[in-house]
Amino acid sequence: MDNLNALFAEIRNEFPALTQKVHGKKLVYLDSAATTLKPKVVVERVSNFYLYESSNVHRGAHFLSDAATAQFEGARHSIARFIGAEHFEEIIFVRGTTEGVNLVANSWGLSNLKAGDEILITEMEHHGNIVPWQMVAEKVGAKVVAAGILDNGELDVEDFKKKLSSKTKMVAFTACSNVLGTNNDVPLLTKLAHQVGAKVLVDGAQIVSQSKVDVKAWDVDFFVFSSHKLFGPFGFGVVYGKKAILETMPPYQGGGSMISKVSLEGTTYNDVPFRFEAGTPHVEGAVGTHAAINFIEKIGFDKVHAYEMDLLQYATEKLSAIPDVKIYGTAANKGPILSFNLKGAHHSDVGQILDQEGVAVRAGHHCTQPLMARLGVPGTVRASFSVYNSREDVDSLVKAVVKARELLL
Repeated sequence: MDNLNALFAEIRNEFPALTQKVHGKKLVYLDSAATTLKPKVVVERVSNFYLYESSNVHRGAHFLSDAATAQFEGARHSIARFIGAEHFEEIIFVRGTTEGVNLVANSWGLSNLKAGDEILITEMEHHGNIVPWQMVAEKVGAKVVAAGILDNGELDVEDFKKKLSSKTKMVAFTACSNVLGTNNDVPLLTKLAHQVGAKVLVDGAQIVSQSKVDVKAWDVDFFVFSSHKLFGPFGFGVVYGKKAILETMPPYQGGGSMISKVSLEGTTYNDVPFRFEAGTPHVEGAVGTHAAINFIEKIGFDKVHAYEMDLLQYATEKLSAIPDVKIYGTAANKGPILSFNLKGAHHSDVGQILDQEGVAVRAGHHCTQPLMARLGVPGTVRASFSVYNSREDVDSLVKAVVKARELLL
């Protein structure tokens, strides 16, 4: 563990944001489930693009445009390899996870769902993987059904099985809960869904920065994630879809780039993935994501996982020892996310006191109101850990929670 601690101490130097003070205290950033901080290598890559390479892609007849196009499409190939996709054409660029789900729901969903069909989700889903399906279901007369969770935060797999039927046409679930940290068994749930003929969409927003993804081995039909939770730029995300399925889907939006030929009488559409990428794309988002992938792969997911699990275990032990602290989500297989409350205190008050101590966490419902209803609380305090955190950060969190308890209870 000493070697890992030394390695990640060096990695922290790549994040200048951590050198600042908040309210006179050293910044302790424990909100990586909302967004990761950005390493210098990513910021420098995006800056370099704007300073020396800025040009539009797929439409120029000059050096800068050709170079930008090569970088843009190079990022697509890198992302395909990163998540284990078989074909680069299976990678669609969008604004983020939420737009990715909306794309699939509106393109695949409106073309394939009909009255009486069911969409199976889980109680732990982010609103971004609930509301788009509800909107599509309302339009076509389908029904959204949710599998429950156990008291320890794990998915109730037996309930999941019971709610699968011949009516189920889409199964959409998160690989890792953004509140509980629960890691779902993606291959198992996908296999069960496919047994009834349903398609599968996996929300990968939380998993991509902590574990190796392999969409081909998992056999998922769709996989969506955001770059900003992978040390990359804001406003850029990815939809993976099996090529054979994407080729049957109509465009999500219309405009430039997604067409083959346009006349006043009608339009024919481009091949995949370009038919789903209308307008000028987020080029710097793509090249920044490529740099972010290089950053995390240079560290290695085996080291990332071991280090983050040590932090999670340490934080769980320390917080559990504080009287009146209740932790939500104790699944055996968890990501580096820890949600808790102080009994008798409002989560927002706790969050504000932690902020005054320099500790950045999120306090609220985390865009998971159905999950909060299941837990019986309006919200929680959430600490989430990443490669730039340390046991000293956990100690700062614990000290701040103790102070919050003294002030609020």
